[in-house]
Amino acid sequence: MSAEAPDEVRALASERAERRSAKDYAAADDLRDRITELGWTVVDMPGGWRLEAGASDEGGGPDEVVRLQPKEVPSVLAAEPDRDVSLHWLVEGWPEDVKRAIASFRANEGSRSVHYVVTDVTGQDPSSFGDDVEVVSLAEGTGWGAARNAGLKRSRGRFVMVLDGSVEASGDVFGPLEAALDDTAVGVCGPFGIVTGDLQQFDEALGPGDCDAVEGYLMAFRRDVLSRAGLFDEKFRWYRTADIEFSFRVKDQGLRAVVVPVPVVKHQHRMWFNTPPAVRAKWSKRNYYRFLDRFRGRFDLTVAGTPPVDHSHDHDHDHDHDHDHEDERRGGIDPVV
Repeated sequence: MSAEAPDEVRALASERAERRSAKDYAAADDLRDRITELGWTVVDMPGGWRLEAGASDEGGGPDEVVRLQPKEVPSVLAAEPDRDVSLHWLVEGWPEDVKRAIASFRANEGSRSVHYVVTDVTGQDPSSFGDDVEVVSLAEGTGWGAARNAGLKRSRGRFVMVLDGSVEASGDVFGPLEAALDDTAVGVCGPFGIVTGDLQQFDEALGPGDCDAVEGYLMAFRRDVLSRAGLFDEKFRWYRTADIEFSFRVKDQGLRAVVVPVPVVKHQHRMWFNTPPAVRAKWSKRNYYRFLDRFRGRFDLTVAGTPPVDHSHDHDHDHDHDHDHEDERRGGIDPVV
């Protein structure tokens, strides 16, 4: 925070931080308005806040968003969790989707203490997501894996959910996932799971129970799983296959990946549909080979448990596990050419 700010302003900013921690967001908003009236802008940052002289002319937040490099984001993972659950979104575009998602989960949080985290690489005004949201603003060009990890380092909840803005809660999503994760044998769970028989084609898991990977639309795990399996692989600069790779690392720790039905609505996945087909094919192939480099032949981690019988076509293929459109075929792969 700025040393030039008057004591009165700094006291108001400190009180606002306390009100936010107590989830008294109406009072926090009032305090922010008082700070603005005194000619200052309070800027929320990972781990705290700072004050800037001169309020924004538009009244919509700070004139300039402080954007960090991922390595500059302090981690709280070594501290004891002080919330029930931390929810994480990544904004690479379409912030309105994330705002819709936050509102839907907030409406169904019940009496839980929920920590909302948005990692943003687009330069949005942090206050636009709401006073109860911790926003990690990162430098433009930060890749998917590094951005996700910067947000995850801020996790204060005992449980963690990694979410996509396309997923909207339509009921209590928290309860079933928390119940599943109370089983210490379960490492990662979510409503969308996939299975594979050959590590090449990934198909939708039919029904609840064990799966080979939980899709990144909604992945839930205990925070301590991160200390065992690690964060996401930062070599994944695009999202695709990062969920499979993370799930396999979790399973490599002797933990299960499980499909847990929860009440959600899945809207169109914007990143997939707004990326040119040739580009997404190139990036998907690169990410898939990254996964194979680590887990080629690890059929022991799959539900099937054994390699396929017929090895006559045992050569590398692209995989297809995105089910972002109701007409898109489940699974299915084409030979690499």
